[in-house]
Amino acid sequence: MPKTAHIIGAGLSGLSAAVRLASNGWQIHVHEATQNAGGRCRSYFDSATDLTIDNGNHLVLSGNRHALAYARSIGSEAGLVGPERAQFHFIDLENGKSWLLDLGQSRFPFWLFDASRRVPDTSIGDYLALSPLVWAGTDKLIGDTIKCDGALYHRLIEPLMLAALNVDPPHGSAGLAGAIVRETLMAGGQACRPLIAREGLSAVLVEPAVEQLRARGATVNFSHELRHFEMTGGKIAALDFGDDKIVLGEGDAVVLAVPARPAAGLVPGLSSPNKFRAIVNAHFRYDPPKGMPPMIGVVGGLVEWLFAFPQRLSVTISDADRLVNMPREELARMIWRDVCKAAGISSEIAEGPLPPWQIVRERRATFEATPEQNALRPGPATAWKNLFLAGDWTDTGLPATIEGSIRSGDRAADLVLKMP
Repeated sequence: MPKTAHIIGAGLSGLSAAVRLASNGWQIHVHEATQNAGGRCRSYFDSATDLTIDNGNHLVLSGNRHALAYARSIGSEAGLVGPERAQFHFIDLENGKSWLLDLGQSRFPFWLFDASRRVPDTSIGDYLALSPLVWAGTDKLIGDTIKCDGALYHRLIEPLMLAALNVDPPHGSAGLAGAIVRETLMAGGQACRPLIAREGLSAVLVEPAVEQLRARGATVNFSHELRHFEMTGGKIAALDFGDDKIVLGEGDAVVLAVPARPAAGLVPGLSSPNKFRAIVNAHFRYDPPKGMPPMIGVVGGLVEWLFAFPQRLSVTISDADRLVNMPREELARMIWRDVCKAAGISSEIAEGPLPPWQIVRERRATFEATPEQNALRPGPATAWKNLFLAGDWTDTGLPATIEGSIRSGDRAADLVLKMP
């Protein structure tokens, strides 16, 4: 008889754990509180733009080993598309200057020795000055580890770390920032190619996983919210869903892959992050100008990253608590002006009627990636022998990213596989 695992939560961390365990012959039951799989990484039809959009603009890099292995395991790696070389387009809205950061294709960062491929007005010495960040402890602040000023900081490090940590970089964890640098910039262009799910996050990272799980005999139950664990003898004995209860067998396992707040309510004494930061995403139904890059880093404006999709321009703004209560149309107008500047769209269109648009404000998008909050992240094991944790808020060694989320699911699954 196959062993049984119950996966609580159908976000990427839960799905990755489920897929890994199913591929090892376990019987899988996924329980999701909402009506959709994917959590923060999913797609849906938006009536305001008459398009299928993602609830957040998420990026995978070619060095994200766990994310790419997960996509391969569900047969959807081809859906993550990007340039052949690790190239990043940037524009400074304050002075109109644009540049291309070209990290190439090598495993070694040869690009550092070519001024035409570096950030403008930077020297090799500027990059070497980042070395204290690379091996800094997670208890250190970025602002106390490197100088948060100068061309390199404002044109690359600040936008990169703001997107990764979702906090103002000087106040973020230097250790988490160092992990990003080690796995991207230090690993050369081979690890830095930007990959985007152009057909939608659900089509690439979510639906294929659900389909594969069901094909292997798993159950995926929606609107099935766990209310309570029954615990006896140092193990989870039963799962209480309110209307029904599931009694666990002797060798059954549970992977709790829900956000930090509900996890803390389910597991007695669980240490978990309790401060969160917002992210704002905006989507405009507008055909990208011909020749526009798929992604542009924006400096000196409200917008931080601009993505070009078929029939749609989308933006991401991190550390966005200041924007969550702003009137929606006022915010959309401000964002649209930045979009037009960055994409080279005329001022007449920028100041004219807004194209069909949608604003998505996630008030608690990620945990606050500060040393204080990072210290609260638990590992995958718990005090209960058959209960394991997954989620980007657990101690993955990374900030709250797709790679961290999938890595957490893999780690939880590996512990389940080692159960006696």
